[in-house]
Order: sequence, then structure tokens, then C-alpha cells
Amino acid sequence: MDLSNLQKKIELHIAEFPGRISYKIESEDQSIQKDAGEGFQAASLIKIPIIMEGFRQIEEGKIHLNERAEISDSDLAGGSGVLQALSKSGFTIEDMLTLMIIVSDNTATNMLIRKMGINIINQTIASLNLKKTILGRYMMDFDAIENGFDNYTCADDMVTCLRSIHQGSFLSGESRQHILSIMEKQQLISKLPAMMNLNKVKVASKNGAIPGAEHDSAIITRGDVTVFAAVLTDSLENEEDGRRIISQIGRYIYEEMMLSFK
Repeated sequence: MDLSNLQKKIELHIAEFPGRISYKIESEDQSIQKDAGEGFQAASLIKIPIIMEGFRQIEEGKIHLNERAEISDSDLAGGSGVLQALSKSGFTIEDMLTLMIIVSDNTATNMLIRKMGINIINQTIASLNLKKTILGRYMMDFDAIENGFDNYTCADDMVTCLRSIHQGSFLSGESRQHILSIMEKQQLISKLPAMMNLNKVKVASKNGAIPGAEHDSAIITRGDVTVFAAVLTDSLENEEDGRRIISQIGRYIYEEMMLSFK
């Protein structure tokens, strides 16, 4: 798969984009990027290093997949997710990790942050050598934002996380496969996977959105070809512009991947 041709398509398409855009796309032996080290508000992309820390603590026996999840009133959050509309009992840590990723549940995320610890999660972020990523607040904590605390990341860091989940040494093979299986059940697929035939490629993804910003990140696989992609946008007057450009980049990745199998 030739990423140079992909880059030409992307650069032509984003030339008139009405906002800020950053991307990084890697295959096993090639990489293309635009401003991949620039920091952005992370939105729900921050949930990727959170799930990685979750499985690290599972491996160390600090938490357990079948452990009952205790949701406190302070965990409750609006925005994306389903727990705010459901009974808060009967869920496990595995349920919380899954809901955090596949429907981006903010209440599940807050419960996990509280249980694992913000400082511990940030220590793991540092150990992964992520340059612009920091967990500075709970989900939907607007008071924290007003006081200057927020969550940040960049396209380069997201691809580092995706590679680590797919093939790295940070977690065991069993944990990495478990995370992939969760990400492959993603329900929010209006961005990078939106114009892909999901019967022909396997996509494990996590996106994010806040007012004025739209992001997505994905591991896309067909046969023995795997692509890691992260696209971040902000300064948007219309969020649909961000969703549209990210889905078009996903389409270009898919088309180039299909060509590599002809």
C-alpha cells in the first residue's frame, strides 16, 4: 500500500478546509502526516489511554473484569453514553470499559478514572512516551475547564496508542486482543469508517467530539495489511465540516487499501 498517493489525495481535499486539521496515518513501513504533533482538546480520544491503563491494572490484579462497578453520584455525567438513562446497578468493570469505548459513555469513564486514579493514568501516559496527551479532568467537568484544566492529545500520540494496542509490548497479547475486540464493536462510526465497506475491512476505532471539534482514530485491517490513522479537527463553525472531512479521509484510506489487493 503506497501512502504517498494517499497523501496527495488528502492534501488536495483539505486545502480549503474551514478549520484546523491534523492527521497521522501509518502502515507497517510508511507514515504520512500533517501537523501530527500539534495539541488539540482530546474530547473522547482520551478514553484510549484510559482503557490501556485499565487493562494494565487488570494484569496487575488491581481491578478485575468481573468486579462489580460501583457508580457514585459524582461519576454521573451527561453527554454521550447510556448509563445516565439506565439503572446504575449490575454492571461490571468489563461493562464500564466496553461502554466507555463503544458508545463513549461519560459516566462509565468517570467511574473508571476515579477507580484507577488520574495521577496513575497520567503516569501511564508518560510511560507510553505520549508527548501532548494529558488527562486533566473528568468528563463533562465544566468547572475544571473554567479553571484551566482540560484533556489534550495529538494525532501522533493517538497513532502511538493504536500501534501499542495492535502490536506493542505495553500489554500482554491477551489484553491487547481484548481491547481490539471492544474497539471493533464501536457503535459511533460516522467518521473514519463511514464510507468503508465493513464487510471487506476490519475497523477498531474510537472517536471524539466537543463543540467546534471532531476527531477519530482507527486501526484498519485487511488481510495482512494494517493502517493506523488519527485525524483531529477544531476551530469549526459547523461540526459537520469536521465529520465530512474525516469520513472522506477514511474513504481514501479504504480505496488505497482495496487497490493494494488487486
